[in-house]
Amino acid sequence: MNKIILVGNGDVGSSYSFALVAQGIGTEIGIIDLNQQKVSGDIKDLAHGLAYVAPKSIYSASYQDCSDADLVVITAGAAQITGETRLELLNRNARIMKTIVTEIVESGFQGIFLIASNPVDVLTQYVKELTGFPANKVIGSGTSLDTARLRNTIGERIKVDPRDVNIFVLGEHGDTQFPVWSHGNIGGLSIEEWLDKHPDLSRNDLDEIAKEVREAAYTIIEAKGSTHYGIAISLARITKAILNDENAVLPVSVHLTGEYGASDICISSTAVINKNGIKEIIEIPLNEEEMKKMSTSIEALKKMIV
Repeated sequence: MNKIILVGNGDVGSSYSFALVAQGIGTEIGIIDLNQQKVSGDIKDLAHGLAYVAPKSIYSASYQDCSDADLVVITAGAAQITGETRLELLNRNARIMKTIVTEIVESGFQGIFLIASNPVDVLTQYVKELTGFPANKVIGSGTSLDTARLRNTIGERIKVDPRDVNIFVLGEHGDTQFPVWSHGNIGGLSIEEWLDKHPDLSRNDLDEIAKEVREAAYTIIEAKGSTHYGIAISLARITKAILNDENAVLPVSVHLTGEYGASDICISSTAVINKNGIKEIIEIPLNEEEMKKMSTSIEALKKMIV
């Protein structure tokens, strides 16, 4: 499993291609975008770094190239603008997504879809319905980025490597997301145990951190117009888990079939990811407060289903 087709070569897509090259993920990357000139430039620019990483075929692709791809990653869509929520993007991006996905399916593609276009949960559900693909083969980037943001923010705050902060953000990739503090740990200590031993970090601090993470996209968009490096690295991590058949546990947008009391909706949960896509959804037993937040998130997304 090595052939990746990327649809959308904007800020997120081009950053994702760079992450793949820099990390040596995949051996074949085809890029589809309306702006052929930019694709051509990016291909040359990326190829100039291959001598320092790993051999890789990078080329301008067409939808027919999806026919034998292992993974199609969709980052195309209208960009989120200042003051706009992810859910407000829906009507604009659903039309774009339908056109793209129709072309991909008509090519004979039978691989795995990885969706990053926003609002990602709703559009992941939309792609599943448009294609009729099994749920394990349609994955959204979900709260993979939010989880990374949370771990990094906590790591910076307490001066611990973020990789040793094991806390997941679940729910919508957006305003109703929430950290699962009840099952989080830092270096093997539960959150409560860490707070007991480190009085310089309080429950109020955690609430402030969660708010900072939830609003991170708006802050970055106001500063520079878009968020793309963080999500690109998150997509590369999911891609690596798929291509390397890792059985990695990551928080991604998945199709629920009774988990968290919901069905026929895509929302972020932890899941085991391998060469077949979603191997298993891990339903974390949430506490009462967290379950209310999950229910709120589910209801918010239900109102936006295409």
